[in-house]
Amino acid sequence: MRFSVYQVSRRGGRSTNEDRVGYCYTPDSALLGLADGMGGHPRGDVAAQLALQTISAMFQREARPGLQDVRAFLRRAIYAAHEHIHRYAREQRLEDFPRTTVVLCVLQDGIAQWAHVGDSRLYFVREGALLTRTLDHSHAEQRMLQTALAGSLSQAAQARGTNRNVLYTCLGSPQAPFIEIGVPQALRQGDVVLLCSDGLWSQVEQGAIVQLLSRRALADAVPELVESALRNRSAESDNVTALAIEWEAEAERDSTQGVSTENLAPGVFASTFQAGLPDVAVDELDDAEIERSIAEINEAIRKAASRK
Repeated sequence: MRFSVYQVSRRGGRSTNEDRVGYCYTPDSALLGLADGMGGHPRGDVAAQLALQTISAMFQREARPGLQDVRAFLRRAIYAAHEHIHRYAREQRLEDFPRTTVVLCVLQDGIAQWAHVGDSRLYFVREGALLTRTLDHSHAEQRMLQTALAGSLSQAAQARGTNRNVLYTCLGSPQAPFIEIGVPQALRQGDVVLLCSDGLWSQVEQGAIVQLLSRRALADAVPELVESALRNRSAESDNVTALAIEWEAEAERDSTQGVSTENLAPGVFASTFQAGLPDVAVDELDDAEIERSIAEINEAIRKAASRK
């Protein structure tokens, strides 16, 4: 694999930065991840940190050097992150659960596969055009889609007035997370994949995002996107975080990080995911416990569906 990568995370006008971001890779597989801890609940930074630490730990254990089943990994890893957040809340005797969004992308065998929960987004850009993006798990996005299908412009205008911050699923909530798995996409040279928090996409028009990613090197485009979002909200800005990769970019391309795994020795694992918070530790994951948690969640989903 060969790609250029760049990541930025800024606190903005908030007192703390509850976003977390990073990537890791082996000779045959790479994982990109971004989580946005949710305000209005305790310790959003811990929820985001736990989510990415859990997922990256599972990737390190299972990518040897590639994942056997990427879609299955994405689903199991997100469930495991959800369970770890719940465990932390129980151990700390919190009155409410910490919560976070998450968006992940795995690059393997020349294919990008992704999954997300919440409203942190993935954009896939090819030859100056948006090929696809994730759809937010928010009531605002849901209403927009419903009204667009109905073809009612007046209703669509009303849907735009819906509070975009209200999500119907996330990690850490009492309910099982709704995990959306994207359609696998074969990668071509020059393709760009962007992961970002809502602090960016809510302040920068989609066309501007695509244009910058298409016309500028990542080392220029990603910081400019983040700075644009911060300028648009000034002192009221949310945390703003972005991570982008350009597939098969040459190592000498203008980027602070050009990655080539072609000469990596077997068993090598590299990661930029942040170290744990002082009071947070991700213990050794137990397969039986993860499978039991998944089974319980699936059973809850089945019972909920049967009551409808």
